[in-house]
Amino acid sequence: MSHDDAHRLHDVPASVSRRNFIKGVIAGGAGVSTAAYLFRSGTLVSGQARTGAVERLITLTVNGQTRRVDVAPQETLANTLRYKLGLTGTKLGCDRAECGACTVLVDDVPRYSCSVLTHSVRTKKVQTIEGLADPDGTLHPVQAGVVLEQGFQCAFCMSGFIMATVGYLKKHPSPTREELAHGVSGNLCRCQDYDKILTALHRGSELARGVTRG
Repeated sequence: MSHDDAHRLHDVPASVSRRNFIKGVIAGGAGVSTAAYLFRSGTLVSGQARTGAVERLITLTVNGQTRRVDVAPQETLANTLRYKLGLTGTKLGCDRAECGACTVLVDDVPRYSCSVLTHSVRTKKVQTIEGLADPDGTLHPVQAGVVLEQGFQCAFCMSGFIMATVGYLKKHPSPTREELAHGVSGNLCRCQDYDKILTALHRGSELARGVTRG
């Protein structure tokens, strides 16, 4: 463990009831307080980074908020979101851009945050599962579709599927079931309940268009 890592404040998990599991997770994963981050004195000299060093204290725009965070040069966005900003709704599965559990939106485009360097998104807007619901708690239509259809089993992959769907709907607002299946094909489910997942996501796309069922 590096000297910097020794100063991290880790996530504080909060349990949720089984009945509210689906709704709670899609609204932002386990409830956590935003982690403060301590960094070593001497990292900055007279308010400026040392000559030749990569600036570590950077500003990110995440879920509409400006956040200042200390980021290592090769640090991934997934690690920054989870371990420094406390946004644990973004999951780490394969950690090599294959499963999609870590999907977030970067300037409205779905990206695997485990393969994106945090420094590369400094001028971009990042949205995670925690940023989908309205401030009053109203769920995004895709989240609501998942609640209505109870679309996942263990739900570990759920936030990634939801973010991939939200991003896909921005360019394809009225997809058929087959089109939506293609749009989220970069996401994998370890429970392999793809038919139920797709039903829930497609229901969410209908809700986003104002389509209701009798």
